[in-house]
Amino acid sequence: MPTPAAQSLPTEQEEPLPVTITAEGTGSILTTETEEGQLIPKLRAIAAERADNKVFLRADASVPYGRVATIMGALNAGGFNEIGLVTDTDGPRLDGQDG
Repeated sequence: MPTPAAQSLPTEQEEPLPVTITAEGTGSILTTETEEGQLIPKLRAIAAERADNKVFLRADASVPYGRVATIMGALNAGGFNEIGLVTDTDGPRLDGQDG
């Protein structure tokens, strides 16, 4: 059998960093509660240690959209420009039926 010259693609990737925003005004990075004012410095420190810049952002349904957009801007400023929004699959559907 011929030996290929190309190397295999790496299969191990870092999991996206989970960031959660609650209706009560608190947030967390991974499982560590973080004040909004500390979000950018902590994210920059974390970004320096990670190879991946993906984030999963979860926000309570009652969090105003403007606040979610502000947090997304902070994530971007912290070095995380691949932001996935996490949603509940059990919520209401557009056809008026519950999930």
